[in-house]
Amino acid sequence: MNKTVLVVASHTDDEAMGCGGTIARHVAEGDTVHLLFMTDGVGSREIVADEATERFSAAQQAAEILGVKSSTNLSFPDNSMDAVPLLDIVKEVESKISEIKPEIIYTHHIGDLNIDHQVTHKAVMTACRPQPDFSVEAIYAFEVLSSTEWQTPGLMSFIPNVFIDITDHLATKIKASEAYSEEMRAIPHSRNVSHIELLAKHRGYCVGVHAAEAFTLVREIKK
Repeated sequence: MNKTVLVVASHTDDEAMGCGGTIARHVAEGDTVHLLFMTDGVGSREIVADEATERFSAAQQAAEILGVKSSTNLSFPDNSMDAVPLLDIVKEVESKISEIKPEIIYTHHIGDLNIDHQVTHKAVMTACRPQPDFSVEAIYAFEVLSSTEWQTPGLMSFIPNVFIDITDHLATKIKASEAYSEEMRAIPHSRNVSHIELLAKHRGYCVGVHAAEAFTLVREIKK
């Protein structure tokens, strides 16, 4: 039976870097994928109008490349989500879950350096507190370059225990990431397309496939 999948990300580009290959695989296998973004990703910068428009356009392009069914952008403050009452964020996530009833959710790792990632994870977990007849059966946390690996060593480290083979979908992940060219940086900065590809290959080689995305399984309910 085909699944409904929800990706809850703080910023546009997190979805491509964190689980773009997995999204493409879900779509290829007949699943329906929806994206929910918390911020515009540029609001903390001094000049934002044109950048926000460019970022939105890039997100639309990436969504088309990945083949998702819908993409929703909320308007919480970029890099300041900790200034918003958590309940306000939870209500938005709950609303989307109630609307589409996903069986699977992908979101940020709780230990990321970026504060928006941390708050987004907490909001997802609060919205997904166990209840009878709740649609969500599995929650996975992904890694995002230039946040996950930048956290203080040993502080809520990202230790993956689920690896999804994206060998046949790595090219799509790369193409979606390239849509966010304005967000990429020159080598040897952590956030660049070459590093995204290298990480996918590294995660794949760790488990004996050509390319993979790594996750921590937060919760899984077998029915």
